[in-house]
Amino acid sequence: SLIDSPVILKILQNWVPRVSHYFDKEHYTYVGHQIVIQESIEHFGAVVWPGALALSQYLESNQEQFNLKDKKVLEIGAGTGLVSIVACILGAYVTATDMPEVLENLSYNISRNTQNMNTHKPEVRKLVWGEGLNEDFPVSTYHYDFILATDVVYHHTALDALLATMVYFCKPGTVLLWANKFRFSTDYEFLEKFCNVFNTTILAEFPESNVKLLKATAREN
Repeated sequence: SLIDSPVILKILQNWVPRVSHYFDKEHYTYVGHQIVIQESIEHFGAVVWPGALALSQYLESNQEQFNLKDKKVLEIGAGTGLVSIVACILGAYVTATDMPEVLENLSYNISRNTQNMNTHKPEVRKLVWGEGLNEDFPVSTYHYDFILATDVVYHHTALDALLATMVYFCKPGTVLLWANKFRFSTDYEFLEKFCNVFNTTILAEFPESNVKLLKATAREN
């Protein structure tokens, strides 16, 4: 239930100050690894948003509660790939998905940060919310232990398609972890719909960043 009191956290400034003057690379440290993320100013999906930092930090700190080792993990709206890279470091079989125009930067970041690691090789795939799910990810073949989503809700018109996509992948036995910065009334409207569809708990709040981290599971019919 939502009654459980969420833990109140702060997003730690655990990125390394950049030495170069270019705005295209950010350096982070999670789970003992330095991660270098190339951002792109052309696309929303190619910037590291606070929800990604919040979820990365939470996964690092709560490895007993959410053990990703050898688990199948799907990230929707993976953006720059930071969360997928952290999940990979934690031992998951990761599939990172996003819109076609974001995939090149996403693939670059993921391969660059995981190539020398002794981990399962992550996969990068196109996923447009609500489109071609049965064809591209048939239920008979694809079952995920965890669905990860960060800052997927902002001013855009694809919210119904996003919710449908979450419902499609969040089968019984799947845990959905969603971290988001809440800015607009539409964000809270989506949250209300989300809570009506899933069994939902707020795991953590990051008040300084207006980020909430939610855990959701499928409702038993």
